[in-house]
Amino acid sequence: MTDNDTQHDAIRRTPLLEAAQKEMVKFERKENEFRKKDREERAAELRLPLNEIKIH
Repeated sequence: MTDNDTQHDAIRRTPLLEAAQKEMVKFERKENEFRKKDREERAAELRLPLNEIKIH
């Protein structure tokens, strides 16, 4: 494989990596929102004072 082929492959991969990273960020944001909502719902069911408990 020549240097030109390697460079061409890297150029082709870059947009794919960027797209994958953007999708991962979107997924993580949705997951965090889901977990927060789930914690709040469980706390409400158990009548826990969630605001007074510090969550990391």
